[in-house]
Amino acid sequence: MTSLLAPKSPFDPPPLLHTILTQPVKTLIRIVDFALSSLRVAPTSGSPPIRIVCISDTHCLQPDSIPPGDLLIHAGDLTNTGTPAEIQSQIDWLHTLDFQHKIIIAGNQDTYLDPRSRQTLAPSDRNHQIDWKSLHYLQHTSVTLPFHSNHRTLTLYGAPQIPACGGQEFAFQYPRARDAWSGTIPDDTEILVTHTPPKYHLDLPAGLGCEFLLNEVRRTQPLVHVFGHVHAGRSDFLGWVKGGREVVRWGGEGEREVEAALRRPDGLFRGLLDPFSWVGLVRVAVYGVVDVVWERVWGGGEGGGDGATVMVNASLMLNGTGRLRNPPQVVDV
Repeated sequence: MTSLLAPKSPFDPPPLLHTILTQPVKTLIRIVDFALSSLRVAPTSGSPPIRIVCISDTHCLQPDSIPPGDLLIHAGDLTNTGTPAEIQSQIDWLHTLDFQHKIIIAGNQDTYLDPRSRQTLAPSDRNHQIDWKSLHYLQHTSVTLPFHSNHRTLTLYGAPQIPACGGQEFAFQYPRARDAWSGTIPDDTEILVTHTPPKYHLDLPAGLGCEFLLNEVRRTQPLVHVFGHVHAGRSDFLGWVKGGREVVRWGGEGEREVEAALRRPDGLFRGLLDPFSWVGLVRVAVYGVVDVVWERVWGGGEGGGDGATVMVNASLMLNGTGRLRNPPQVVDV
């Protein structure tokens, strides 16, 4: 927590002191945004509510317990080496869990599920039939599921692609500068499941998520966005304080001001001497206070009447420890 050294891997949580020294104004912006967001009106669930249990990044392991719910979502990285045997073993375990519906997508470690990365497996592992059993596997596809005796339905869309971060054995990679998202998510999506996070949301101070995904989530505004991949997005300082989840409100200018401010250059002196960073901090604070007053004093709706998305980092793996120390996430919609 007090080290000045950068983490060994960009996917490890940076020490808080290192973050403050390399991103002084950005750290203030994140704290101000979080503090003001915590004062906003929380999104309300439907009636009757549907309980969603979210997990991700189990990497061939099984957690000690899974809380009960109506819908289980696994946001990818079931395995370590991505062989058909590893994938099937995880499916067999998920099949035994007692949920009305179960959704699963692939992650970059699930090598067999991408025909390109499949070629890196041993020849004996390149031609198998996966038995999905009671699971709905989504790969750039949607499904609408009934709940509560057809009194409610949810439409879900799942996609596995991630900005490139590994070798050819990693599945569903695309170059970081390439737009692999615009126009891909159906407009009627209520629950979005991706493996990568959107940029600037539970993806570490380095911003390991995808900016094109963020733009697409803003366009479609699902009720819930479940992802994983960046394990430490739940355990760096702000990820831990937020509990690995946050509400993003798309109405008004607050969210865009935060994103614009976080795009400014890093560095202690560059940050402190950059007037636009300080202007960004002021604008984030002003818009945040206005939104809180609008909701709490004037009785305005969520985000000025526009949509809100609950973003959930569902990684169960704690950083790179090889242990499932993060609890499943539970969301009512």
